Amino acid sequence: MTVEAVLEGIPMPVMLIDNDSRIKLANAAASEMFNRDLAGASVVSLLRQAPVLAVIDASLNDAQAGQARFLLSGLSGENTYICRANPLPDGGAMLSFEDQTQQEDSEMMRRDFVANISHELRTPLTSLMGFIETLQGPARGDVDAHDRFLTIMDREAQRMNRMVTDLLSLARVEVDERIRPRDQVDLAAVLRSVVATLEGKLSDALVTVSADALRGSFPVLGDRDQLTQLFLNLIENAIKYGGTGKTIHINVENLDRDQALRQPAVRVDIRDEGEGIDAIHLPRLTERFYRVDDHRSRDQGGTGLGLAIAKHIVSRHRGRLKIASEQGVGSCFSVFFPRAG
Repeated sequence: MTVEAVLEGIPMPVMLIDNDSRIKLANAAASEMFNRDLAGASVVSLLRQAPVLAVIDASLNDAQAGQARFLLSGLSGENTYICRANPLPDGGAMLSFEDQTQQEDSEMMRRDFVANISHELRTPLTSLMGFIETLQGPARGDVDAHDRFLTIMDREAQRMNRMVTDLLSLARVEVDERIRPRDQVDLAAVLRSVVATLEGKLSDALVTVSADALRGSFPVLGDRDQLTQLFLNLIENAIKYGGTGKTIHINVENLDRDQALRQPAVRVDIRDEGEGIDAIHLPRLTERFYRVDDHRSRDQGGTGLGLAIAKHIVSRHRGRLKIASEQGVGSCFSVFFPRAG
């Protein structure tokens, strides 16, 4: 078996360099990583990062193995690699590159998540602790203060409860995301059930629903409970931000073919008549804890997790979520699912 064959059998990018820091051999993964033919190229001009070059120099001149972090910029952004340099018995060295991008992104997401949830829970906890201290001290015998503070404490406790509930829902959805649902579900029936469930909130907000298309049949392969949760989130958002006395328009239709899904699909549109959302916010709406109007969202009971949950549910069902909005006109949340059968 040749050295070339061995290198090609290694899945990560690997290259062999001589004592002059020139590449003698490189496998296909390395050529793809740098998007060029690497034979004869100088690693100094190719890599150009001092920590990596220092490790390579130690390997060639001192026969000392080492590793360094290497950043590679491309069309999809910046990728992070661990570059390992190992001296070879006959001179030269072998360089290998282990992609750490996903691991570092996951670690960053974990840190951001911990920071966000700590911030989200700290505010209501601080309020509760402050009111408890006041009720135990200066306001011990003040009946009016008791009633007023207990109302606020109840609101803050409910807010924390919603946060924990949404966090648990998000965790469950993420665990199940790779498992494709197998049950056939009629989206029209799910939507009719959701509208009926929200009848009280619709009435309180003086909001009407226009949903003539729900009389048909629109089958998809899905998890009925998660689809119910998805449309509860989207329609509750339309109630909150659509405006008092306005109408929520719900439309469902069968598509012969969706270009993105590349197959027949069912499209659901949930459109409100609210203030709309500035286009700058649209790409980030499904991020955890992202809010367009932080104070307004909190006042209306939002946790900042509803659309993140919706995104994961849609992803589990192999569908796609599209958000369109025009300020002064309203917002439309469209969901596309592969059609069953």
